[in-house]
Amino acid sequence: GDYGCTFTYSAQGGTNEQWQMNVGVSEDNGLFSCSIWRPQGKSYLFFTQFRAEVKGAKIEHAMAYSQAAAGAQSDIPLKQEEFEITETTVSHREGKFRFELSKLVIVAKTPRDEL
Repeated sequence: GDYGCTFTYSAQGGTNEQWQMNVGVSEDNGLFSCSIWRPQGKSYLFFTQFRAEVKGAKIEHAMAYSQAAAGAQSDIPLKQEEFEITETTVSHREGKFRFELSKLVIVAKTPRDEL
């Protein structure tokens, strides 16, 4: 509909890694979510950069993970200094990002029509 999510990145290595992307809107259209992850858990790609951008909504919460949950393993979040969040983007932080990414989750608030 009125919302979108774009994921751009640059990475090296990894062969035939399968990734998934889900976008959704809450029942009341108040929240928009975007998730990008590797269902098998840890990615072996060497990410030099990444950026996710939402359209039509403002980011309320976002988290990036070096490892996604799979089997007995749980999500391992990136350190806060490794990435930055603005109103509409989540991206790596140059010089701080440690090249590991397996999952990215964004929850954004959609603009409300005031009565």
